[in-house]
Amino acid sequence: MNALKKYLGIIWMLLAIAAAYFIIHAAFVNIKSDGKLNINKPLPWIIIIIVFLPVAAGLFLFGYYALKGEYSRSQKSQ
Repeated sequence: MNALKKYLGIIWMLLAIAAAYFIIHAAFVNIKSDGKLNINKPLPWIIIIIVFLPVAAGLFLFGYYALKGEYSRSQKSQ
C-alpha cells in the first residue's frame, strides 16, 4: 500500500504541473485584443490563474509528501 501511495504521489505531481501548464497555455491562446467574448478578455483569465495556481501547488505538495512517505507513518497513541 505504501508503494501505491508513492506512485500516486508521482502522478499527482505530474498532474499538477500539467494542469498549471494547460491553464496558462489556454489563457495565452484565448486572450485576444479584438475578442468580443468574455473568454477573450484578460481579466477572467487572471482571476482563474490566481485561484487555480495555489490549488495546483497544493496538489503538487500533496504528491511530494506522498512520494516522500509522509503519509505512510503510523501515529502512536498517546
